[in-house]
Amino acid sequence: MGNTEISYDVLRSAQGMNIMITVHHLEDSRSQRVLWLLEELGVEYEIKLYKRDPKTMLGPDSLKRIHPLGKSPVVEDGERRIAESGAIMEYLVSQYGDGRLIPVEGSDERLAYSYWLHYAEGSLMPMMLLKLIFDRLAHPPMPLVMRPAAALIALGVKGKFITPRLKDQLDFIEGELAKSTWFAGDEFTAADIQMSFPLEAAVARGAIGEDRPHIRKFVTRIHSRPAYKRALKRGGPYAYG
Repeated sequence: MGNTEISYDVLRSAQGMNIMITVHHLEDSRSQRVLWLLEELGVEYEIKLYKRDPKTMLGPDSLKRIHPLGKSPVVEDGERRIAESGAIMEYLVSQYGDGRLIPVEGSDERLAYSYWLHYAEGSLMPMMLLKLIFDRLAHPPMPLVMRPAAALIALGVKGKFITPRLKDQLDFIEGELAKSTWFAGDEFTAADIQMSFPLEAAVARGAIGEDRPHIRKFVTRIHSRPAYKRALKRGGPYAYG
């Protein structure tokens, strides 16, 4: 595979400004959201980019030097090292937001913000990952002789469990987005950034049809944000996998 880690410094670093924040970023992954948040906040950062193994699509072992689980994103801010997307979002908004991208404490919008910030990874992504796993169950590296049985198992699990529950979740999200422009009301927040990846993935995989127009409009809105585009340019190809 060659060198699996590449360091990219922002232009202003090259001009002599001190950078504190490093984002350990696995290509084509959920860590893209952290880059987007930093762009929205206008915070200087550098990227250490890790390449996926082209066969397994897993991150390199070098990520385990950063975090024992070998997962991305991980953010380093001086002596601090923070993992998990939700925790990173909370930290960056608290440290660098100066009241931006988060509703006022004690408001209904703040409660909604906290809910969606944790819902993305706690409820929606596990169901989407289950669907992805069972969609691929009857394909390599599953041995050829076992694929027919694996296909029947996958079909049963998806039909009885995954598909109806995922439908319930997407219908719920569609209904909530029908009530307001963004997840925590009429103002864009970090909760929208956190919710972006699973909904982008759902659209890319064909799970969001014309019957869910508010989700589709949400994805269109986030893609039009200048900070989103800057983060995408810096973070590299992003297939919403």
